[in-house]
Amino acid sequence: MKKNKISKNWVNKQRRDTYVKQSKIDGYRARSAYKLKEIDEKFKVFKGGMQVIDIGAAPGSWSQYVSKVVKNGKIISIDLKDVDSIKGVIQIKGDFTDLLVQNEIKNNIKKNVDAVISDMAVNTTGIKNIDAIQTGELCIEAMNFSKEIISIDGYFISKIFMGGTFNEIVAEGKRIFKEVKVFKPKSSRKDSKESFIVCRKLR
Repeated sequence: MKKNKISKNWVNKQRRDTYVKQSKIDGYRARSAYKLKEIDEKFKVFKGGMQVIDIGAAPGSWSQYVSKVVKNGKIISIDLKDVDSIKGVIQIKGDFTDLLVQNEIKNNIKKNVDAVISDMAVNTTGIKNIDAIQTGELCIEAMNFSKEIISIDGYFISKIFMGGTFNEIVAEGKRIFKEVKVFKPKSSRKDSKESFIVCRKLR
């Protein structure tokens, strides 16, 4: 009974959500596209000709946004799940922490990439602290992988959650990058603890 009530509340919230409605108009697969759009507008991340890696790409809305704003570039998306094809995006199915998948990513890039982006989160357990810690661990793994493939002025952008490993992630970001900012887009739900870490310029 409680589960049904939660499901109904989620459905009602979705129906009222401005960004959900706008995503249908704009053709995005999820409202999360507007979070990346806000990040881009604030930090001026994306330009033509860039190479961008999207880790944890499903359902594909971040790759959709990047494919619209990065002309004549290369976009590679990675996810464990099947993702419907997106024009101009190379898609890899697999776990990015797997060395074979990492090698496949490296084989698809000609030079160091300009941005590694991630809206990745673990499958939720319902226990917020555990979910935050596990998602944080994924973020740190993505950050450490990014330093192997990113250009000296490149960006690393990832979802993080307040609490859990938040301070550890920020500290690791500052160890690897010269510029580290934490930003919460307006399109993030007010009751969500998510923010995004935006890192730039390798040390």
